[in-house]
Amino acid sequence: MAEKTRYSDDELEEFRALIQAKLEEAYKDYDVLRSALDNSTGNDVSDTSPTFKILEEGANTSMKEESARLAQRQMKFIQNLQAALVRIENKTYGICRETGKLIPKERLRAVPHTTLSIEAKGGK
Repeated sequence: MAEKTRYSDDELEEFRALIQAKLEEAYKDYDVLRSALDNSTGNDVSDTSPTFKILEEGANTSMKEESARLAQRQMKFIQNLQAALVRIENKTYGICRETGKLIPKERLRAVPHTTLSIEAKGGK
């Protein structure tokens, strides 16, 4: 029996549903992070002493920087999931970009946006 070179349309639909569910969740998480960045009406420090105000502003800046990093990382995850949907449309989803072999379903279920098999990833 010949080795499979791509996943069937039914299998691709299964992965599409998985990715779309992850994408929905990723967008929700991204929106939470964005709203944390946009929250300029948070705890006001106008009635506290100058020392506490400086400490509070420093902590606020640090939290905003961390939220910005997390939002950026989340957007990259969203873009990777969207690229996986394009690969499903092109029927190239699940094919390792280095070995050309099918990535095991278990790996795709765990990391649905991957383009490398464990074999190819481990070889780096």
